[in-house]
Amino acid sequence: MGNLTLDNVHTFYGTSHILFGIGLAVKRGECVCLLGRNGVGKTTTLKTIMGLARPSEGEISFNGTRLVGLPPYEIARMGVGYVPEERIVFSDLTVRENLEVAAKPPLSGAIPPWSEQAIFELFPSLRPLENRPAGYLSGGEQQMLTIGRTLMGNPQMMLLDEPVEGLAPVVVQEIVRQVKHLNELGLTILFTEQNMRFATEISDRAYIIESGRVRYEGTMTDLEKQPEIKKKYLMI
Repeated sequence: MGNLTLDNVHTFYGTSHILFGIGLAVKRGECVCLLGRNGVGKTTTLKTIMGLARPSEGEISFNGTRLVGLPPYEIARMGVGYVPEERIVFSDLTVRENLEVAAKPPLSGAIPPWSEQAIFELFPSLRPLENRPAGYLSGGEQQMLTIGRTLMGNPQMMLLDEPVEGLAPVVVQEIVRQVKHLNELGLTILFTEQNMRFATEISDRAYIIESGRVRYEGTMTDLEKQPEIKKKYLMI
C-alpha cells in the first residue's frame, strides 16, 4: 500500500494563505519530488498531509482513508512516516535508544519489518556510533538517524523534507544511495527539494510549486527537456 492523493488543498497559517488549491497524487512504489524555491509551500504541503497543519478546504486521502482532521499520531499509525527538515533527534539518548523508542509493529502488506540491525546495515556509519548520544552526531549522521528512526515505525510511505539541505557532497551521495534502496524495497516516497541534481537521481516524477500552487507536473525526464520551466520556477 502507499497511495496518496491531495485535491484542492488550501492551508492557512493564521490569516496568511499558504497553499492555494494544491492537487497531487503519489502511487504505491513511486518516488515523487516537490520542487521549488524557499518559501513556496513545499514544507507546508508535507505538514498538511501529516496533520501538523490543517487545511481549510480540500481533501487528502491515504490508501482510500480520509486524513483531513486526523491528529498526526493517527496518520503515523496508518503508515505515513515523516522526516522533518530540522533533523530532530533525542539528544540525550544514544543512537540505538533513538531507534528503539520509535519501534512499532509493521502494518499488513508493509515491506519487511525494520530492526536496529537492519538500520545499521542501511547506514553503516551509524553502527560504530550506536552508543553515542545523538546530540554529538554530525548533521549528516543526525539525518541518517532521523530517517532510520522513522523507518523503525515501519511506514508504508515516507515524507522527507529537504533531506540533503546543508549536507556535504559525500553525505548527499550516501543519502541518494539509501533513498534509492528504500524505494527499491517498495517504500513509497514523497520529498521536497531545491537540489535539482539530487531530485533527478532518485525521482520518478516531480511537481513544481510556486507561490503555493502547482505550476508543473511531469516526469523528471520531461522536466530536463524544458529549461524554460526550470529557469522560471527553479532559477536553473
